[in-house]
Amino acid sequence: MSDKPLRGVRVLDLSRLLPGPFCTLLLADLGAEVVKVEDVQGGDYIRSMGPTIGGQSAYFLALNAGKKSVALNLKSPAGLGLFMRMASRADIVVEGFRPGTADRLGIGYQAVKTANPRIVYCSISGYGQDGPERDRAGHDLNYIARAGILGLCGRPGGAPAIPPVQIADLSSAMFAALGITAALRESERTGEGRYLDIGMMDSALAWMVMPVAEYAAGERGGRGRLPLTGKHPCYNVYRTKDGHDICLAALESKFWEAFCRSMGREDLLPLQFSERPEDLAAVEALFAGRTRDEWAQFLKGTDFCCEVVPNLSEVLISPQAKHRGLVRDIRSGDQANILLGHPLRECGANEPAACPGHGEHTAEALGELGVTDRELAELEAAGIVRGRSR
Repeated sequence: MSDKPLRGVRVLDLSRLLPGPFCTLLLADLGAEVVKVEDVQGGDYIRSMGPTIGGQSAYFLALNAGKKSVALNLKSPAGLGLFMRMASRADIVVEGFRPGTADRLGIGYQAVKTANPRIVYCSISGYGQDGPERDRAGHDLNYIARAGILGLCGRPGGAPAIPPVQIADLSSAMFAALGITAALRESERTGEGRYLDIGMMDSALAWMVMPVAEYAAGERGGRGRLPLTGKHPCYNVYRTKDGHDICLAALESKFWEAFCRSMGREDLLPLQFSERPEDLAAVEALFAGRTRDEWAQFLKGTDFCCEVVPNLSEVLISPQAKHRGLVRDIRSGDQANILLGHPLRECGANEPAACPGHGEHTAEALGELGVTDRELAELEAAGIVRGRSR
């Protein structure tokens, strides 16, 4: 699709690991030209993290399809100069350093703005660029703990359950992508850029909208005892006769009534929002009366928000996921790989694209700046850039 909404937009991505790269992956899927600016040694840390597919990190492959890679030594004056020349021609810069690092390197917002007043510059960090904990180290687990999410995950009386999805990392990436597209619209209209300060803890806390609303209304149930975390029979996870999981989400009265009547258990109608353990046990016993397959067959003819909980293998071959283009089978080297599609398929966001080698596009990018083959070779010999010579 040639008319993707961000076609012609250039992004310089200084970030590593998950938050920044997922943000720029969203932008790349929508047509932006994303250039990863990596150091000349190992590049993005995630390149060396297992598991691997075709000799490459599965994580890197998942996060960097359709991007380019330029390797620069930003600590050298020459490398810094090259970056600033690239920034003068870019629309967006994304960085994920700890607060103050980009400024110390000479690539912070004020420096880039001097070279390019219309730049949209986004910093993604753990706790944001200011506040008493801006310099505190952390990863996703720390941020969701501080945001109150981790303390509410799991069953009553048990330890917090670590989510398998990096909520703070991914929520900050999505807030960053949203902020960038809004700021880009403003920059195009006014000619003035904007600085965006995205905190991972901030982003995770912003997703606590329902628990905080419950707290404001007086709910103090805690882990596994809030209205949407297992407090009521109508919205819970149960076990089948053969030990598999099944989830019920009959919040509306019409769905709860349909559930009870389908089961032939109209005596359960008054128990939808019960908080008594014995009432929850009655529904548990009902689900324990059939096997997983029996429930799966039975649910085909029902309409009360109930699903057998599939494993990941089943999710990836789901006819619905396949139909919606959410699972793409590709090749990475000589091995099969799986990439997730983009929900914005109407924008042409699901076209497959390759991942870049470390410094694969250095020569191309510097060539656009007028760097000659001889100059490129000298820069490589001096350790200022890394790439494939033209």
